[in-house]
Amino acid sequence: MTAMTMPAGWRAVVVLTAALIAIPMPAGADDAIDAHQLVERARLSFESAIVTPEMDPLRDLIQRARGVFIAPQILRAAFIVGMAGGSGLLVARGEGGEWGGPAFYTIGELSVGAQAGGDASEVFLLAMTERGVSAMLGTSVRLGGDISAAVGPVGVGVRMATANLSVDIVSFSRAKGLYGGMSVDGSVVATRGALNAAHFGQPVTPADILIRRTVSNPLSASLIELIRKAAEPK
Repeated sequence: MTAMTMPAGWRAVVVLTAALIAIPMPAGADDAIDAHQLVERARLSFESAIVTPEMDPLRDLIQRARGVFIAPQILRAAFIVGMAGGSGLLVARGEGGEWGGPAFYTIGELSVGAQAGGDASEVFLLAMTERGVSAMLGTSVRLGGDISAAVGPVGVGVRMATANLSVDIVSFSRAKGLYGGMSVDGSVVATRGALNAAHFGQPVTPADILIRRTVSNPLSASLIELIRKAAEPK
C-alpha cells in the first residue's frame, strides 16, 4: 500500500507520525559532542559518495545545487508499519557562491504495507532551487508535499538523465554498500534547535546559519571545503 492508495485516515496518521519522528530532541550536556560527531560522519559519508562511479549524477547535479543535505545514518524498521528516522545537516550556497553552515535537522517518515525487517541508509538530498533551501529554513517541511522531490538517477552512463530535472529536491541513498534511489516523499525534515545552539554557542535559526551567516564554527570547515570542491565546475 502506498501513500497515494491508502485511505485518507491512514494518510493523516502517516503525516502526523512522520512529523512526530522529526521533532527536535531536547537539549542536553552532550549536544555539542553530538553535533561535532554528526559533522564528521556526514563528511565521511559524502567523501565516500563523491568518489563512487555510480554517483556520477550526484557530482553533476551538485555543481548547480543550492544546498546539500547529508544524513549519514537513517535507521529503518518495519513490520507492516515501517518507520525510519535519523539526523542530518544542511550546507547552503550563498549568493556569491560561497558555502556555509551547517544547520542541523532530523528526518523521519512512516509507511504502511507488506514489509518486514530493518536496515540503515545514508541519504543525500540536493536542494536544486532557492525554494528548496527556503522551505528548510522553517521549523519543519514535508518533502513531496511542501516542496517537490524526486529520486536521483544512479549508475555509470546516466549523467544525461540529470539535464532536465526540474524539482526542488533530488535524493540519493546508499544501503548495505549499494547506491540507489530512495523516495523521500512524505518524509518530514525538522530543525534540531538544540544541536544548532550547541554547535554555534548560542540560540540560532537555520536562517542565521545559512542566509545571514551570523555564526560559524571552525569544526565545520573541512566538511564545507569538501562540498565546495565537489561543487566546482569540472
